[in-house]
Amino acid sequence: MSPVEAEGSAFEVDERHPPIRTRRVSFAWDDTPLHWIPGDPVATHMINSFHVVLPEGEKWFINCVKAARPYIRDERLLEEIKGFIGQEMVHARSHQGVLDDLLTANGLDVTVVTEPAGKGNADWPEAMESLRRRRPRLYRQRLLFELGAVASIEHYTAVLGQWLMDNDTLDKAGVDPTMLDLLRWHGAEEVEHRSVVFDVYQHLGGRYPMRVASWTVSLFFLYWALIGGTLLFLKQDPSVKGKVTLPRVYRSYRRSVRKGLIPGIFKLLLGEAPVYLRPSHHPSKVCSTPQALEYLLRSPAARAAGYDPY
Repeated sequence: MSPVEAEGSAFEVDERHPPIRTRRVSFAWDDTPLHWIPGDPVATHMINSFHVVLPEGEKWFINCVKAARPYIRDERLLEEIKGFIGQEMVHARSHQGVLDDLLTANGLDVTVVTEPAGKGNADWPEAMESLRRRRPRLYRQRLLFELGAVASIEHYTAVLGQWLMDNDTLDKAGVDPTMLDLLRWHGAEEVEHRSVVFDVYQHLGGRYPMRVASWTVSLFFLYWALIGGTLLFLKQDPSVKGKVTLPRVYRSYRRSVRKGLIPGIFKLLLGEAPVYLRPSHHPSKVCSTPQALEYLLRSPAARAAGYDPY
């Protein structure tokens, strides 16, 4: 994916080191229907899969970056880490709100995923500290590998964020405006902080072979999250219960991709491999920070939170 040019943008930013601000947004889900993409439960639940993994996933991202922080000597990178952690904390809280106030409220049970993930996050700091004391070299390698995995996922979340900002088909299809703002606000901030974890990984001496290995693990995780999460929701959704078969789900997915309601996930994940795995790759070479800032300027949630780009 080539960088998006934001001609005439009011924002002049350093794509490699943009300022990263925490916007303490909030969302209310009282008026949002379960199928917030009208008439399309498969596309809705495919994106809902992110709401399942992101609250604990964002906390894992934060754990990894906090563990790396004592080894960082670059003051600018430390400042960017502070902004990254602040943004990810708000992301986790916002997606947890979707889980609690929309999905669980409609009878969908995701504890099979969230409970093990929550326990893993709770145990992570103590387990890593124990490893650091007993086997410091192995600890360093594990931390680098996990940072590489987070950097890989951050690439995909930024690319998806760019897709959401570019896609006006969602507005025309009548997608619930609150959910659309959540997704675009989150996507815009992913574009904004897309370089941070990659830079942390490189700063700590992460090498290319490990970047490839951690990307491979991340790819399998993303496929599992999207496919498994979609099927988990569809099997519990009262409007489609008993009608869920893989051929039906796949045909519906393909229709939604053709309509532009969701990206072609399979093509996207593998299609980005030549971009992310290029040895000279840096996240600042993809996506557009000025476009992200322009969306955040008009985002209802960011405006309500008092966001001022100046």
